[in-house]
Amino acid sequence: MLVPMRNMAGETVGEVELQDSIFMAPVSKPLMHQAFERQLANARRGTHHTLTRGEVRGSTRKIYRQKGTGRARHGSMKVNLWPGGGVVHGPKPRSYEKKMPRRMRRAAYRSALTVKAQDKQVVVLDALALDTPKTREIKTMIDRLSLGGSVLIMLPDKNENVELSARNLPNVKTLRASYLNIRDLLGYDYLVLPQESLTVIEQILG
Repeated sequence: MLVPMRNMAGETVGEVELQDSIFMAPVSKPLMHQAFERQLANARRGTHHTLTRGEVRGSTRKIYRQKGTGRARHGSMKVNLWPGGGVVHGPKPRSYEKKMPRRMRRAAYRSALTVKAQDKQVVVLDALALDTPKTREIKTMIDRLSLGGSVLIMLPDKNENVELSARNLPNVKTLRASYLNIRDLLGYDYLVLPQESLTVIEQILG
């Protein structure tokens, strides 16, 4: 698949070929959904903790006599029926981790990248570099590229000038290409790939 290569000024400076095995792969929505759910589940801390009747603080004294009051019989104020009592079948700390084979995860990434390419939402740059952090330059670049939605900028490696320039822009995120994940791929409208980042992705998924 041939796509135009552009510069930061929005001008077309050539063409670049995207690997068909990555950007024209079979699209599997169930696989993308499974990978997305796995990432959300693995991000959960699972530290929720409720107290049972045996764990709440309070007296174990019988609250009133068994018979003669006309009320239901009760033996403790720590049961779930009373304010301040324990919780029945409440959540306890646990792991929400879901496993997914690497080949399936990478197939989900290829599906997401293929959808982006089919919708013409992949923008390849010849280079992305700034001498100093300037949010205005990233904003100007996005405007010149005519990107009218949210933007995910993939970087080949750490680039503080670009990262600092983009972090104050709403709906713009920078991410290193080695941290490729399904949530960010599906969560942003456009994918901006400097040529070096494209090489990293091809090394991972090719």
